[in-house]
Formats: sequence, structure tokens, C-alpha cells
Amino acid sequence: MSDKAQILVVEDEIGLAELLQDYLINSDYSVHLLHEGLGVVEWIRANNPALVVLDLMLPGKDGTEICREVRNFSQVPIIMTTARVEEIDRLLGLELGADDYVCKPYSPREVVARVKTVLRRVASVVEASASDCNPIRLDESTFMATIANQPLELTPVEFRLLKAFVAQPGRVFSRGHLMESLYTDSRVVSDRTVDTHVKNLRKKMLSLLPDQEIIHSIYGVGYKLEIQPLS
Repeated sequence: MSDKAQILVVEDEIGLAELLQDYLINSDYSVHLLHEGLGVVEWIRANNPALVVLDLMLPGKDGTEICREVRNFSQVPIIMTTARVEEIDRLLGLELGADDYVCKPYSPREVVARVKTVLRRVASVVEASASDCNPIRLDESTFMATIANQPLELTPVEFRLLKAFVAQPGRVFSRGHLMESLYTDSRVVSDRTVDTHVKNLRKKMLSLLPDQEIIHSIYGVGYKLEIQPLS
């Protein structure tokens, strides 16, 4: 069995899919192609790829529906491809949790570069000590998080947000710094978007530790993480 990272490319333009496959294989990845939306979720569930390159517009089932279904059981990195620029905010939004996007028409070399960037981001394991001082544990290789030994279901953006907080507990992060942690490219993201991500992350954490306000708002500045010893 190959130890190469397996990339699933879901693209209905067969010529484009095969061209991208060639570039990915030349970069030492294993590649599987699917050309329609039906069956994609089942394939991901059965094969657990390292990353999915997923077209937005597909016959049978579109990419947004596939992404939403996959996020119910997996945090596999997903790079969306689309010619519909107006969809970008939704692709990377709170409900879908795509990790990145590439606008069509694209260069296969650009997609390979994005694949490498995303895989590097999830390759390292960040484990915060699950001691009395820090009940949060993050595993970036699987995008899994636990708090007080309870699973914390996060979108990829929420995971990266929590990772930034856990790396420097007590530090006050400005919204600008958090934007840089959440998005590695230069896209424009509003303060309101960051606030919404923080609000959703805080709500999920409070559902597991209702007696602790772990993420604190610092008026006029930003946010910080304060972890109290568990009783």
C-alpha cells in the first residue's frame, strides 16, 4: 500500500481533472478522480483521503452540499474550485468550513501549491497538555479537538482560531492578528467575520464547560484565552 498522501479530485471537466492529476502525481501524491457529485461523500467516508479538491458546480450533487455532508463526519481538508467569485464568502463561511478556494480558470501549478500549503498546515500535531492547567487538546493532523476529554466539533476555521489562542494563553490578540491566523492568503476579511467565528467557538466551548468563560473579550482591542484549573 502506497504511503503517498492521497488526493481526491472531484471535477466534471475530465480534461482539466486529468491535467491536475498529472501535476499532483509529479509532485509525489496519489490521486483519485471523480467526475460527478453522486458517490463523493461515500468515497471519502470509505477511503479517508488526505485532502479533497472539490469543484463547486457538479452534476448529481453540488460541491456545497458535498462539503456540508462531509463536515458531519470528517475534518479532511477541502479546497473548493469555482468560477463563481460571489460564492467565495459562502464557501469559506461558517456553515461549510472549506479550507481554501481557487478561482477558475486556474493554473494546475497554483492548485498544487495550495495543496502543499494546506497539507503542511495540518501535518504537524499540536497537542496542548491535558493537565489541570490546560484541558484543551488539539491534533492538527486530524483537525480534532477535545476539551476536558470531551470532543469539540469545530470547523477548520474555528480549529485554527483555537490553535492560535492555545499557543499563547493569556495573550490579547487583535482582530487583525486573528485574521492572519485564520486565512493564509491576502483576502479581505472584516472584523465582523472574526467576531462571528469567535462567538461560535465560544458557544461550543461553553456547551462543554458551562461554568467557564474561556475566551474573553478585551474592549477595543480583541480577545484572549484564559484557562482555569478544572475542579
